[in-house]
Amino acid sequence: MTTMTGKLSAAPEHLTRRPNVLRQMWTSRADYLYVLPAIVVMLVVIAYPIYYTIDLSFFKTPPGLQLRDKIFVGVDNYGAILSSEVFWKVTLNTVIWTIASTMIAFVLGFGAALALHRDFAGRAILRAILIIPWVISAVAASYIWKWIYHSDFGVLGAVLVQFGFLDRQPNFIDNVNSVLPSLIVVNIWREFPFAMIMLMAGLQTVPDQLLRAAKVDGASAWQRFWHVTFPHLRGVSTVTILLLAVANFNSFIIPWIMTGGGPSNASHIWITHIYELAFGRQRWGVAAAYSVLLFIILMVLGYFYVRALSGNESKEHGA
Repeated sequence: MTTMTGKLSAAPEHLTRRPNVLRQMWTSRADYLYVLPAIVVMLVVIAYPIYYTIDLSFFKTPPGLQLRDKIFVGVDNYGAILSSEVFWKVTLNTVIWTIASTMIAFVLGFGAALALHRDFAGRAILRAILIIPWVISAVAASYIWKWIYHSDFGVLGAVLVQFGFLDRQPNFIDNVNSVLPSLIVVNIWREFPFAMIMLMAGLQTVPDQLLRAAKVDGASAWQRFWHVTFPHLRGVSTVTILLLAVANFNSFIIPWIMTGGGPSNASHIWITHIYELAFGRQRWGVAAAYSVLLFIILMVLGYFYVRALSGNESKEHGA
């Protein structure tokens, strides 16, 4: 009996043991032939550039030196970056840019989604109007807002002067104190429709039966939102915030076209600073080191994004 009990108790552990991944791949090796072209393209387009960037980050590449004559310096580029005052200024700009753009765009999108979820006359037209900032080209939007902010001919400054809020045309993007907030406003204007669309889709999944039951039980509008609507939006909210954070951390078009990182690096974020180092100053090694650090941060955000998606799928299967 003892032997049989021991075998029976050992059976579940043997059955639940994870199979070797390499053995699974070898067993299914014929299946990989179907995706071999895609794997080759990914290796050429993604894997090799990543490897080359990491390798280049350990070399010094003076502007007058060709890349084939680069000088190995180890981790000196990383040390130079971390000890640079510009790095910490650009990092602070990036953190402010990412957090402010992400959270304010999400809150505005949330409010717009809740408002448009109600049935009223002209809802479809209002939806179409609010989606325009997201649909319009980022390049076109940047040039439009650059003229809106213009210190001499800008519409926004002229309106503020006309109504007596200011005595003269303000310098929105030519002032070190106002340039970053001004760019964040443009970025929020472009991105909040994305959050609105995601959350409107999430609102469709909230069961009407629960909302009606809560209303019958005497729950207020706030209580119905907090205890019924919001829990159903938790998953899509997490995914939306992570997608916005990744997009903002890696955002390039708006700050580069509108200001080029100026004045005095006041609007430089990581991606624009990397571009200036590489293609403006031709400091390829330092730019590559910056890129490696940016890649690591984006990989961390990507990890949380995948976890959020996996969590949502688990809940759906569990339900």
